[in-house]
Amino acid sequence: MLFTIGFVFLFTVGGLTGIVLANASMDVAFHDTYYVVAHFHYVLSMGAVFAIFAAWYYWSPKILGLTYREYLGKLHFWVLFIGVNVTFFPMHFLGLQGMPRRISDYPDGYAGWNLIASYGSIISVFATIIFIFVIFDQLSNGKYMINDPWKIVDMFVRTPLIKSFGQASKGLEWQISNPPKLHTYDMLPVQS
Repeated sequence: MLFTIGFVFLFTVGGLTGIVLANASMDVAFHDTYYVVAHFHYVLSMGAVFAIFAAWYYWSPKILGLTYREYLGKLHFWVLFIGVNVTFFPMHFLGLQGMPRRISDYPDGYAGWNLIASYGSIISVFATIIFIFVIFDQLSNGKYMINDPWKIVDMFVRTPLIKSFGQASKGLEWQISNPPKLHTYDMLPVQS
């Protein structure tokens, strides 16, 4: 869920910066600056990447049949979240200062924010290394996952609101073994 919440945050920040670009006069001023680069990466790149990571952490135990260490997943999220924000947020300031896109050499006045953005990209590389380790650890040390992890919610939670989240376990994907066998069903099952 952390990556899902991170996706919503990054997409919202990108959307709010898009409001500025919706103003025609501001769009002309910011058109070929790093402000557009920051906006684009917040909305599309990081939004998509965080959604893909959210899907990986949700579905990989089902697909592989092995759990991952939750604290490593949380570490991966926080390092990546900090890294992408330190990388792309200063680009808004560079764009406000007029730093153009697609130019190979810049005046020294842009060096400070560019240095901070470079540090953020290094942090993001460390996050990628952590993710690779999460996959390696999951494949080599992961515990076998039970078919329906949502039943634990049903056993320990009595409130109707939270118990309703356990209804996810009624889907077919949580009724079959982990990882799913090839040709699990000879014909499409009927679900009421």
